[in-house]
Amino acid sequence: MSTQKGVKNSRARKRTSCGNVTYQIKEKPSYSGRISKHGRSNPEAYEHAKDALQEALKFFEKGPIRTSRIKNKSMEKHLKIMEKVAWIDGLAPEEIDVLLNVALSGKFGNAVNTRIFKCLIPATVISGDSVVKAVSWLCVGKCSGTIKVLFLRWLVAMFDFINEKDQVNLLYGFFFALLQDDALCPYACHLLYLLTKKENVKPFRVRKLLDLQTKMGTQCHLQALLSLYKFFVPTLISVSLPIRRKIYFKNSGNLWQAALIAVRQRNTEPSPLSLKLPLGSAKVRSLKRKWNSDSIIPMPNSSSYDKECGKKEISLSDLLSNSGSFPVEQLHNLPQLLENIHCLELPSQMGSILNNSLLLHYINCIRDESVLLRFYHWLSQLLQEECLWYKVNNYEWKKQFTSLLDSVIKAQCFLQEGFYSCETFLYKSLPLWDGLCCRSQFLQLVSWIPFSNFSELKPLVFDHLASLFFTSTIYFKCSLLQCLRELLQNWLLQLSMDIHMKPMLSSPLKTTLGESMKSVSKLIHYVSWLSTNGLRLENNSIFLLHFILDFYEKVCDICINYNLPLVVLVSPGVFYPALFSLDSSILNQLCYIMHRYRKNLTAAKKNELVKKAKSQFNFSNKIYREFNHYLTAMIGCLWTSKSFQKCFYHDIIDLDARLLEEAGITEYRSSLNLVHHPALFSYAVSFLLQEWPEARTIKLSAIRGKKWNWYLDYLFSEGLQGLKIFLRHSIHHSASDE
Repeated sequence: MSTQKGVKNSRARKRTSCGNVTYQIKEKPSYSGRISKHGRSNPEAYEHAKDALQEALKFFEKGPIRTSRIKNKSMEKHLKIMEKVAWIDGLAPEEIDVLLNVALSGKFGNAVNTRIFKCLIPATVISGDSVVKAVSWLCVGKCSGTIKVLFLRWLVAMFDFINEKDQVNLLYGFFFALLQDDALCPYACHLLYLLTKKENVKPFRVRKLLDLQTKMGTQCHLQALLSLYKFFVPTLISVSLPIRRKIYFKNSGNLWQAALIAVRQRNTEPSPLSLKLPLGSAKVRSLKRKWNSDSIIPMPNSSSYDKECGKKEISLSDLLSNSGSFPVEQLHNLPQLLENIHCLELPSQMGSILNNSLLLHYINCIRDESVLLRFYHWLSQLLQEECLWYKVNNYEWKKQFTSLLDSVIKAQCFLQEGFYSCETFLYKSLPLWDGLCCRSQFLQLVSWIPFSNFSELKPLVFDHLASLFFTSTIYFKCSLLQCLRELLQNWLLQLSMDIHMKPMLSSPLKTTLGESMKSVSKLIHYVSWLSTNGLRLENNSIFLLHFILDFYEKVCDICINYNLPLVVLVSPGVFYPALFSLDSSILNQLCYIMHRYRKNLTAAKKNELVKKAKSQFNFSNKIYREFNHYLTAMIGCLWTSKSFQKCFYHDIIDLDARLLEEAGITEYRSSLNLVHHPALFSYAVSFLLQEWPEARTIKLSAIRGKKWNWYLDYLFSEGLQGLKIFLRHSIHHSASDE
């Protein structure tokens, strides 16, 4: 864990020279590991350090200019006191304000200023006024370029703790001007990415970004900002940019990450209130914690909410009159959300919405893109740096990681929408995934991948899943098929809503209706390829066939259930193993699927969307011919007893009748009908025993004429409803014909 890494870092630094300080700001302060490990093991020393903190702040505020810490033992003493308190409980907003002014004023050298920045760990929030004053020091020009970079990294890492982001957004033009500096440009882009609102996107800024890209070449941070600008105002940017979202920035918060987690774990209080996903009244978090209760998901905490609100009785009217907004801590139920949705104050840390159903309702209704971008950024960084799957060998890491993924999955199910951050996480993790670690969570994340071009997703996702499919057990194969069935369902729901709510040209991928249908069709053919080869590997397993046919139950009803112009038939490698299966439930399920295909093909002829899509999507008569080919094969087997005629399925069975006769198989024509079919043979025997219980010999040939009709009724009474529907809608006969 991070605390153990901090201990190793602190030991390593004891062997280095104190004066050799360069800009290698990837290591953690020397007190991080020791304090994270021991906490308040010495309460008296800790209380003394807290009392001495104010003295230390006064020292740095009035301290000498350019004083070396080697020559000044008093400075070293105050630095240690400040580090000790900051890494245990964090610093108050006013204390951070003082230290920001000290670090950026140029009173001390880079070594001291770097140590000060490492101590800027907020216990609660960071005042927006403090950030504004700190930026003003950059205009004076007294701090070095290294400290400027460190300041921007700190702003990005602590962005969710800033309680007055509107004030910081007023400085947007200043931060944009920092893009001229090559060293500051990546971090300035990262900060601008978090600050950008639609009103910040201006033509002159777009031109400047394009000029920088021409000068510097293709840079991820510049593309990130351009993609965001194009997202808000598509008409301003005509250049082509990557369609797929990805992680553009390195994590700037790794310098403070361990301290933030440690402080958050220690500063747990009964308030703010914790809201679970099921709607209901909020419950105060218990002080008696389980070992994993200190989740890496922050609690809802708005910037203007006073800590004392959870302890003292304050009227709601007084609170609203003071702040002008409704704090999220007071939000307990849905009626409150509906009454205050216009003035709800969102939490400072957007990650807290993950476990709060009311806030998820809010962002789903408001659809504020800046809120979603902040949330996606938080989740991307968390999954990218803290929760990669190879870290879960440790038992505690595994439980925490699994808990996080479960929370993300619940939120996606609640919103019925996949998160792009999870999609990017899968791109990085699937090549390394062994198919065992957190299998359920990974497959559920796959099922929520947002609709996209299948050709782009195939090398990133589906090729890796195919490798695991062919080398894993039958249980993994079935789990993956179930996952892909849910993915198909989510894609179809998204497309069916888009096609009726707005033109497809305004969809996220700017695709036409025909192109979208091609992408879905490729997904179905991919699953068909997996299924055909999986059946060969598993010797036509009945268990696997059930999951494959479950997938095709979703496929066969696309046209009717989702009103989309798409019909993709079951592949021969699945159809014939199911038709010749020894299990009656498989045959029954196949009959139901073929009946639904018939209904959908009939409806497709009358569907106006199909007529419009014919020019874009290959919806031809070939599909009808293939279906009739399958239908004839099924009728030839089950009903007309013509199962071995070449004209029905020449590509599958090509046997000369004379060979069968020479082999002594005289009744080959009726060997797959409703009486002799291996899946229904036991039903025929049971029927004869039920009708003639005293008979000594059983002759299946006796089932003919009226007995044939009785036998059909017997089959239908045994629960073979798919067979019943298929026969009644596919075969037209009279009683005399029997």
